[in-house]
Amino acid sequence: MKLNYKRTLLVGFAFFLICMFWQAYDTVMPLILTNKFGMAQTWSGAIMALDNVLALFLLPFFGALSDKCASKRGKRTPFIVIGTILAAALFIGISVVDAKQLTKLEDVTPDKYESSLSVIYDADPVVTQKAKVEDGKSFAEAVKDVFSEGKKAKLKEIFPEKSDFTSIRMYDENGKLTDDYTDYVVPARNAYAWQKTAESPAALVFFVLLLLAVLISMGIFRSPAVALMPDVTPKPLRSKANAIINLMGSFGGILVLVLGMIFKTGSANNALMNYIPFFVTISVLMIVSLVIFRITVKEPVWAAEAGKINDELDKENGEEEKKTDGKLSKAELRSLIFILASVALWFMGYNAVSSKYSVYAGSVLGMDYNLTLIIGQGAAIVSYLPIGMLSSKIGRKKAIMIGVVMLTAVFVFASFLRSDSPVLLMNVLFALAGVSWATINVNSYPMVVELATGKNVGKYTGYYYTASMAAQVVTPILSGIFLDIKLTTLFPYAAVFTGMAFITMLCVKHGDSKPQMKKSVLENLDVDGD
Repeated sequence: MKLNYKRTLLVGFAFFLICMFWQAYDTVMPLILTNKFGMAQTWSGAIMALDNVLALFLLPFFGALSDKCASKRGKRTPFIVIGTILAAALFIGISVVDAKQLTKLEDVTPDKYESSLSVIYDADPVVTQKAKVEDGKSFAEAVKDVFSEGKKAKLKEIFPEKSDFTSIRMYDENGKLTDDYTDYVVPARNAYAWQKTAESPAALVFFVLLLLAVLISMGIFRSPAVALMPDVTPKPLRSKANAIINLMGSFGGILVLVLGMIFKTGSANNALMNYIPFFVTISVLMIVSLVIFRITVKEPVWAAEAGKINDELDKENGEEEKKTDGKLSKAELRSLIFILASVALWFMGYNAVSSKYSVYAGSVLGMDYNLTLIIGQGAAIVSYLPIGMLSSKIGRKKAIMIGVVMLTAVFVFASFLRSDSPVLLMNVLFALAGVSWATINVNSYPMVVELATGKNVGKYTGYYYTASMAAQVVTPILSGIFLDIKLTTLFPYAAVFTGMAFITMLCVKHGDSKPQMKKSVLENLDVDGD
């Protein structure tokens, strides 16, 4: 029995377009919320957590709903088609609202920054987004409450009457981002944006409503898209197929990062750029991927063929599977709890970086976030084979702990990097982070389902996703609180949580089998789709 690679690749276009969307969403949305609307990192993190909150409800609901679908086009295809079209259209709508908000900030675009200085002084928005205009105070009054005279004096020094945004105080003589830019210019600019938002909040309200709509649209078809692969693939070949699906997703993410470099979405000079061309490009590529999927994937036929093969395999095995009550011993239950706690903890650390790095890179490091993220994803892809070999020799638990130690070390070292640090060093650290995260991800999900019986793998998969999604709900908000205090707390925050995951993994005693090396490299890529 051989896997039909062509079919699997075509099915993978659904996951390809999903990962394109999420890569664009995770990197650009925090920039819009903070730079265009002037939102605090805490509130930006809360909005960024919405997709994970909705996922806790939408993924199981639409997954179960698609199980009952009896469409001529198959159980999953209608959800994929409808969800993709809605998401692509709404994504463009989000960029239009963003552009509308940008018109309120024309005075603080780079080419007009000089004329904006008087406006900033008049309104006195020289603090971070801590100004609480909602308390009934004027913006200037709020400023006086939270901003010291020393910082005001510093701003007057930074903002002379004649100033060029692209050269003075933003970059030093070596072309590196200055601390003054990070500590004063960015907060002043964002405070001005928040003042404009507070004066006329309609754009923000409409933006959030569109955001909710696009997240619901993505929730319509994410579970059906993931469930399609097992539907059309014989049971023994699902590991290979799942690996190909995940590779398609990785390529989709990398494509978006390459486009980000082309559009320069990560440039500090483009903090107030118009995202319509970038969003339109992503949406068009999503629709193109959908068209390829719709024309080539024959879900009902392929699902029927796979179902027939699975029935024959069940007969050959004598019966489906042994019936068990599925209950765990106390020791096994304890291990499951500690595994899930570890999953939650390393997602708390990793997701904080992945959801805030675009802001951090532009405001603290003065570098394009796209290249470093591409390097991280590329390193993860090429490391899967060595990871599989290592795991087969030393076991999943030891491999995970090595990955956790590496990831924690990366975050600790990254904490000390600033705009004058070598770019090569940051790229090396992100490559190591990619390898570390792949080491953790490849082995953690199999450890969870190792404790399951054949009849309740889906339930245990739900446990895994619940732990990871719950962490991704909490960490954007919690990390945002620390980032509002100081942007440079990002990597120390992440290091603390991944370090805690090492401790919980020490308590895991079950779920660590030592499988033989798979015949195919692709089987070692069998990781979850998140």
